[in-house]
Amino acid sequence: MASDVSGKARKVGGSLMVVIPKDVADMEGIRDGTPVKIRVSKKRASSFGILPGIGPWKGHDGDWGHD
Repeated sequence: MASDVSGKARKVGGSLMVVIPKDVADMEGIRDGTPVKIRVSKKRASSFGILPGIGPWKGHDGDWGHD
């Protein structure tokens, strides 16, 4: 079974470390010393809520459809 988990990289010495949450480690059977395979990608920031004063995207009549 595979789990998608988000984490935050932390500097430890000259390396970066990402923590696996306990509930995910327990679910996957991961213990200290267990070999794991990790796919790394930078999490993209959501644009939702960046401009809180702007409402939902709608046309003047409330619809973006064609004539």
